[in-house]
Amino acid sequence: MSETISEFDLKSFLENLTQLPGIYKFFNLKSEIIYIGKAKNLKKRVNSYFSQSTASLKQQVMVVKITHIEVMITPTEGEALLLESQQIKRYQPRYNICLRDDKSYPYIFISTLHDFPQISSHRGAKRKQGQYYGPYPSAGAVKETLKLLQKIFPVRQCEDSYYSNRSRPCLQHQIGRCSAPCVDLVSHEDYSEDLNNTILFLEGQGDLLINQLISKMELAAKKLEFEQARIFRDQIVKLRTILEKSFVHGERGDVDIIACATKATVACVEIFFIRQGQSLGNKLFFPKINPEHNEAAILQAFIPQYYLEKRIPYELIISHSLDESALLADVLAKQAQHNVILSTNVRDERLKWLQMAIANAINALDSKLAEKQSIYARFLSLKKELNCHELPQRLECFDISHTQGQQTVASCVVFTQNGALKSAYRRFNIEGITGGDDCHAIYQAVSRRYQRIKDGEYQAPDLLFIDGGKGQVTAAQKALSELMIKNVMIVGVSKGVDRKAGMEKLILVGQQHPLDINSNASALLLIQHIRDEAHRFAITAHRQRRGKAKQQSSLEGIKGLGQKRRQQLLKQFGGSQGISRASVEALCSIKGISRPLAQRIYDTFHHQDGT
Repeated sequence: MSETISEFDLKSFLENLTQLPGIYKFFNLKSEIIYIGKAKNLKKRVNSYFSQSTASLKQQVMVVKITHIEVMITPTEGEALLLESQQIKRYQPRYNICLRDDKSYPYIFISTLHDFPQISSHRGAKRKQGQYYGPYPSAGAVKETLKLLQKIFPVRQCEDSYYSNRSRPCLQHQIGRCSAPCVDLVSHEDYSEDLNNTILFLEGQGDLLINQLISKMELAAKKLEFEQARIFRDQIVKLRTILEKSFVHGERGDVDIIACATKATVACVEIFFIRQGQSLGNKLFFPKINPEHNEAAILQAFIPQYYLEKRIPYELIISHSLDESALLADVLAKQAQHNVILSTNVRDERLKWLQMAIANAINALDSKLAEKQSIYARFLSLKKELNCHELPQRLECFDISHTQGQQTVASCVVFTQNGALKSAYRRFNIEGITGGDDCHAIYQAVSRRYQRIKDGEYQAPDLLFIDGGKGQVTAAQKALSELMIKNVMIVGVSKGVDRKAGMEKLILVGQQHPLDINSNASALLLIQHIRDEAHRFAITAHRQRRGKAKQQSSLEGIKGLGQKRRQQLLKQFGGSQGISRASVEALCSIKGISRPLAQRIYDTFHHQDGT
């Protein structure tokens, strides 16, 4: 799936890169992975490599060898870290610090020979007397875990030789990361409590640990010991941020996760490979499809073509239900000579994997649509299909979003030959119209937008697309006529009777019948892309406006979240700010919080558009 230097448009890739967490892979001219990294914000992190002011000398040497970049989205940065470790171990990139397979795995070790035991990393034979926890995928994972534990429970991590010769507290005590047992600043009882909490964490009993800390916090508060209660609260908050189970280690056996996404008439199929609970990477495919094909039909055709000549795992988790799943499973089982399960309705760890595969398929599809060369070809096709005298340079598209006529918002998105120009996007809060009157909403939005264009504030487009039929197009034409703007071509994009992608009807001013455009023309991809982007931006703006209109507490307005559960959430996450930072997985790990309810809580704080 690698691209040559001439095919890979670095500038376009960086401009359209997602800001979600995940991992990134750099490839050289031979299509070899030379570096794998993880990021909380992929766009910010990857762009930093190409900035002379922030890139290190090592990065600058590596950057000149990069000919292609791939990214993989993950739900959280912590999960990106674990996935990065596995990918580095598998591919051994030249510019990474790699854990070689011929080395033993690292462990976390707690000594038992001292009154104040030490916690440390360990590699090699288990000859020391104590408790071992692991193995961990890399030394970096052990170091990260020890660092996190030190911030929560101040158990000593220094060597015995250093510990035995202290006469005063070290720097770790001064910054609150060690209780200084070396100079008797902590009782044996208190130290044992911190040690036992550490062991509970390492044994995977995080929920039990948090419940114990909650009880201690409430008891301290009742005794008016507010400083101690604050310490417990801080420990709970820190634990919650790191106690999400790793999706990488949550699966056992051989499983492939297959997700399909379509936009316009382009499809993307993404496969995640899991073997013995370890991620072996992913693969992208862009099969050729016809406009009438949906995701289920694409998967139905793709799976047998791909697997019948390959090793077939015991389970395929797929993003869409198939009409002939039983038949397909039977054929695959005969080929593999073992049972093969096709799963769609999955939960827990399998659901996390499937959601990640879907997110990556959508991201890859957006990147494909945003490729500069493809967009230029679509502009050429658009010129031909619409019979324009000159090649269009700038396009705008309007759409309307509301809920039963309330909080109506109009969106305006802008595309150039470099793709979406997001800095030029605008939204308009529509007032003074009858609820649900999209025609008057379009008239108001176009009037306000093009008055500013007439005043010279913005550049005028060559083509104006309106998501709607004749009524909306007439309203837009009326707005431009009143402003005496005559050099903008208006095109209505109607979804047609069946409302299927690829079956859109184009409405032109002055023409009685819709324009008959070639369904295979790449211009149609461009029209669908800008229409879908206007729709997404309108929904996002509408939901943000609707959210601001709520006068009550965010938590109080969530359906299915009663007072008892609200109090439980506030305790578990240390307040509403902690809840706002929590992932869906962290929220639904709380007793009584289902995944649908967790998703509603997450959406309340993040205003996701869900499209």
